[in-house]
Amino acid sequence: MRMLLKAAIVACLMGCALPARAQDSWQPVIDAARKEGKLVIYDMALGAPYFIAVLKSFEAKYGIPVESLDLRASELAERIRTEQSAGRYLGDVEMITSTMIEEQRQNGDFIEKLPDIPNARNLRPPFRATEYSVPVFVQPMGILINTRLVKDADIPVSWNDLTDPKWKGKILSDDMRPLGSGNTMFAILEHQMGADFNPKLAEQKPVFSRDMRNDARRVARGEFAIYVPQIFAFTSDLKGLPVKVVVPKEGAPYAQMELAVLKNAPHPNAARLFIQHFLSPESQLIYANAWMPPVVAGVAERANPDAQPFAEAKLIGPAKLAERSSMMALAKKLYP
Repeated sequence: MRMLLKAAIVACLMGCALPARAQDSWQPVIDAARKEGKLVIYDMALGAPYFIAVLKSFEAKYGIPVESLDLRASELAERIRTEQSAGRYLGDVEMITSTMIEEQRQNGDFIEKLPDIPNARNLRPPFRATEYSVPVFVQPMGILINTRLVKDADIPVSWNDLTDPKWKGKILSDDMRPLGSGNTMFAILEHQMGADFNPKLAEQKPVFSRDMRNDARRVARGEFAIYVPQIFAFTSDLKGLPVKVVVPKEGAPYAQMELAVLKNAPHPNAARLFIQHFLSPESQLIYANAWMPPVVAGVAERANPDAQPFAEAKLIGPAKLAERSSMMALAKKLYP
């Protein structure tokens, strides 16, 4: 018993000492980041309040100011390409979709190999870091309904329910033909629901638009009964309106957002520290409370009660870069 007790005490002391040693080994990164003086991030957050909250928490914790260049995905990728091709290394880290990072890797040498990020070890399946980037959050998509126009008995519980003739002409959709959320949904459901799903949905004559936040409000006003795909996090704009987000039984298609350190980053330690911060439980909880499934283990169950069903939603996807051209071509064929 004495030996067991002694072993238990030693194990406890070792366990208590590990966090301190880990902190000591990470402190030089913090010190170097503070010495660099700032962080420049290229992102496609489009002013999202939860992203701004993470930036502010980083600034408050480490005293390092952040400059954010907030652009659409295609504009962001082109900005990085043109700057780095000209030898102008201005940004430190980018936040962009996994498929666009893959495309960057194929078309140029714009990204550094990912340095060691201790919090990346806490990623939950199916998320994992690659040699060049790490997932930090996902944008899942469901179905938005107008609760005054869609009776409880008619609420779609499957993606297949959208093909019911009763919804013909009553569906508003993000345009499925160009690159964007509409085509992401289109590509993922092509595989998940079978080859006959998208042709049947096309027969419903959905009306296309490219203004996702305003489109949801059009459904709230009763112009349409249904909107797809509704990004979970955008629903916070709709509180108090007669709408509801439905997660179909098959799951939610999603876009995976990743962070990567840009080539010749002027502030590489600040970039590394920011990625570590984004993968902290505190930052992940900000996103979970904005109705987005966290990529780190042990966070979804801590979300607010109204956010928890969405933070723990079943996910399907993401889309594959290799299929982008064929999926866009198919969408254009079905929606000439």
